[in-house]
Amino acid sequence: MVDVGGKPVVERTAVAEGTVIVSASVRRLVRTGAAKKGHPLEIARIAGIQAAKRTVDLIPLCHPLALSYIDVQVKEARTGYRVTATVRLAGKTGVEMEALTAVSVAALTIYDMLKAADKAMTIEGIRLVSKTKSQGDTQGRT
Repeated sequence: MVDVGGKPVVERTAVAEGTVIVSASVRRLVRTGAAKKGHPLEIARIAGIQAAKRTVDLIPLCHPLALSYIDVQVKEARTGYRVTATVRLAGKTGVEMEALTAVSVAALTIYDMLKAADKAMTIEGIRLVSKTKSQGDTQGRT
């Protein structure tokens, strides 16, 4: 791992997104609550939150982080579902991998829950949208 011991503790935020492309008939299936495995969008949201918390276990050499905020949103889009994750902490390293992992696992969860209904489904465009850090040192804040 990279040594971040000398870096200041600052507020850091990362936002990532991705899209799950599904057919119109599958979107109707989800909208009406008829998906066989349950409500895929809510389960995907929870899966994404869990994934952000477990990134250190999935990606070699990632730092274990005490995340202070995780938000995963799954919204219907014209061609499927847009997944967006926002992750925040006060720390010495960024949270890009946590945000990207949250989006990836949420998208994979949607795929898993709907794969029987749509053989042509795809996951596309997983990317980091933004990352920010405050300029002030937050050492000592609770």
